[in-house]
Amino acid sequence: MVKVYALAVLYKGVNSATVLKAAYNLQSFSFFQKGSVQEFMTFVSKTIVERTQPASRQSVKEGEYMLQVYVRADNLAGVLISDHEYPNRVAHTLITKVLDEFSAKVPASNWATANETSVEFPVLPEYLVKFQNPREADALTKIQDDLDETKIILHNTIKAVLDRGEHLDELVAKTDSLSTSSKAFYKTARKTNSCCNF
Repeated sequence: MVKVYALAVLYKGVNSATVLKAAYNLQSFSFFQKGSVQEFMTFVSKTIVERTQPASRQSVKEGEYMLQVYVRADNLAGVLISDHEYPNRVAHTLITKVLDEFSAKVPASNWATANETSVEFPVLPEYLVKFQNPREADALTKIQDDLDETKIILHNTIKAVLDRGEHLDELVAKTDSLSTSSKAFYKTARKTNSCCNF
């Protein structure tokens, strides 16, 4: 069964990205893993948005996950994390729809100073549930013809997105965005090649 694990709206600032709203589907993870997995998905979402140029899209394969990102010219960004079965085109169409609705409800003047607790956008979890099945989004893909003309850059690993010489392990070790338990979870998962093998 196709799975979408996360759908997030972010703002790409000058030096960092801020999560404005996010929804997660972590049912396939154990109770003890959920917090660390969510924290790590947030971290990876911010990292990939920070390294995506405005007005561009990327699809990044990493382990068993697929990260789709779109940063609009106005620096509003969307990230969808799914398994490999979820079609790239459907994912990018959904991200575009979510960002269009978000920008219609939340004024652009608020994006740079907002955060998850200050933003009202209750439809995000609904979209995460509704579009678990890509066929539900099929109507969207027919409407969104201009996506065909947009070049989506596909990377086989997150290493291709990171700056030259940068490694995800080093970013995880240096960041303040992840708790100690999430960093330990990442290291364990990396060793056992499971769950968070981004």
